[in-house]
Amino acid sequence: HRQDRHPGIPAVAGKNGLLGERPSDEKGGRRVGPAVLTKKPPIYVSFRTSPQTGVGIPRIDAEVTGLRAEMLEHPGDCHTSDIGHWFAMTWYFGSQRKENPMELDIDLAARQEARELARQAGAAQERLNELDQGALDAIVAAMAAAFEPECAALAKMAVEETGFGNTQDKTEKNLFACKTVLSAIAPMKTKGILREIPEKRLWEIGVPMGVIAAIVPSTNPTSTVCYKALIAIKAGCAIVFSPHPKAAKCTRAAAELLARAAETAGAPAGAVGCLTASQMAGTQELMGAPEVKLILATGGPGMVRSAYSSGKPAIGVGAGNGPAYIHTSADVPGAIAAIVRSKTFDNGTVCASEQSIIVEKSMESAVLEEAGRQGIYLMPTEEAGRLARLLFKPTGGLNPEIVGKSAIYLAEKAGFSVPKDTKVLMAREQEAGPTRPYSMEKLCPVLAFFVLDSEDAVLQKAVEVLRHEGSGHTFAIHARDEGVIRRFALEIPVSRFLVNAPAALGGIGAATGLFPALTLGCGAVGGSSTSNNISPMDLINLRRVAWGTEAMQQKQEHDSALVEMLTQKILERLG
Repeated sequence: HRQDRHPGIPAVAGKNGLLGERPSDEKGGRRVGPAVLTKKPPIYVSFRTSPQTGVGIPRIDAEVTGLRAEMLEHPGDCHTSDIGHWFAMTWYFGSQRKENPMELDIDLAARQEARELARQAGAAQERLNELDQGALDAIVAAMAAAFEPECAALAKMAVEETGFGNTQDKTEKNLFACKTVLSAIAPMKTKGILREIPEKRLWEIGVPMGVIAAIVPSTNPTSTVCYKALIAIKAGCAIVFSPHPKAAKCTRAAAELLARAAETAGAPAGAVGCLTASQMAGTQELMGAPEVKLILATGGPGMVRSAYSSGKPAIGVGAGNGPAYIHTSADVPGAIAAIVRSKTFDNGTVCASEQSIIVEKSMESAVLEEAGRQGIYLMPTEEAGRLARLLFKPTGGLNPEIVGKSAIYLAEKAGFSVPKDTKVLMAREQEAGPTRPYSMEKLCPVLAFFVLDSEDAVLQKAVEVLRHEGSGHTFAIHARDEGVIRRFALEIPVSRFLVNAPAALGGIGAATGLFPALTLGCGAVGGSSTSNNISPMDLINLRRVAWGTEAMQQKQEHDSALVEMLTQKILERLG
């Protein structure tokens, strides 16, 4: 490394710009090296090779580490200037630390991996641009086919790693991602001439947006990876995933499975990638990489804000907080069954799931009676207070320890007991706002219960709840009266207005005619760039080929004048 840039490090020469090599690690028998001769004892640099990029991620320590040295066998795969810069910065600043002074900052490694994955995806994008619709469809089908037999194993892995939800429902979500989504996108045309409009002399050509940086949530990690990978490749776009730290292993497993299947089916290497270092620094580096053209962000509010502030086009998802209105014309047992099915699905981790029930006073007794029969436990005020303190942190944020947990588990953690058949916990609420915890999104089987005096008051309260949190997301109504359905549909500020359906399954398109998706746009009212259930069509641009019409108009005018002149001549001769 150049001594004039970092005087604290001696100028040394040798293989890859470093001097010396130690062939084995006495502690574990694995190769490390080379050694940088700075002081005694020498400082050894070893490398963990990213399975995605093949690039060594260095770790520097005064003791020999147990990491692999594959990078040294393939010096062409690495950027020695970056590694030299890492070492210099780590040595110079790290030496000032009291603890582990020579350990490499993991943020720097995460940034380098993000750059390498983005470069590989950029190169893959050039190759994908050359593939026609048939080739893309074959790759997508192969990816879905490879994912399907692993759905249960990946679901189990996700539950074990995150502690969220349950294996059965996560398996169903994985199957939804690889089967239902595939069925929906298979007939779509995304590449080449999509439409010709002869009467306007207009063509529309599908053009991939380019490399996508995809943020993956911890609540639906493996299913989201499959869904996003399928719609990206269908659109002709390379994609690089950034896992949530709490779901890093299962996310990488899903991404690597899909990447292998894609490459076997003809996709270029790097078309599907995934960060191995789950660090905010790596995610930010990925989002800012010049190769990345679009950010597809599904995650917490902070991550979505980061995506929108990155300077890149982004599709982000706002918080869900959907109320469910049980109207006087509703089938009450059917409505309660739908809400229980939705709110218990994967223990409430789907953002489209109901967060409150709203009824008129005249319906209160009937709804509570049926709710009790179907496993909804209405908590007394004191128990509701205990649970509220568990649900949210003192700072106001949702407590991650309660996400995706069962109703019985939550009650036990809050210090009270409930009947063994309890499926959902419910608390009375009157207002919406930051001091009203039950009026906010709760990613677990917990509901608020609002009772209002009239239909007008219900409409006003539903809008109030959504404006506090959840604008643009989802609302559910259970009613037979189409007049009230129409009235509410024209007023409620959401992108998905569901009628007589379980909101979690209806919102994602599993129980309605909506496009099947695990990224749900919330529109401008919800701070999103789109209100769609995100499909491959959201990941392409349209190139429009248009012929001029002015010359055609002039020709028509000339033709009209000629006809008029000839007509006049004929009339003169006949006259």
